[in-house]
Amino acid sequence: MIRKQVTVAIPQDLESRPAALLVQLASRYESAIYIESEQKKINAKSIMGMMSLALDKGDSITLTADGTDEEIAGRDIEAYLSGRQA
Repeated sequence: MIRKQVTVAIPQDLESRPAALLVQLASRYESAIYIESEQKKINAKSIMGMMSLALDKGDSITLTADGTDEEIAGRDIEAYLSGRQA
């Protein structure tokens, strides 16, 4: 299992389109992937869950990935949230 602190740096707030892109990205991996923010732990593969977090640029989250492809999943999702990958 990997755990990473990530600061959200995508240009838009994590609302409908950016959240949908994150869910699509997370769904590519077999690993269980969670985003934690302010005492909420949400499955990154759940669109409703991700939208309920209402993350903004500059927010700090904890990314957790656990499974066979956890390293690459964590790297790719961190890159997306950090604004280094579209």
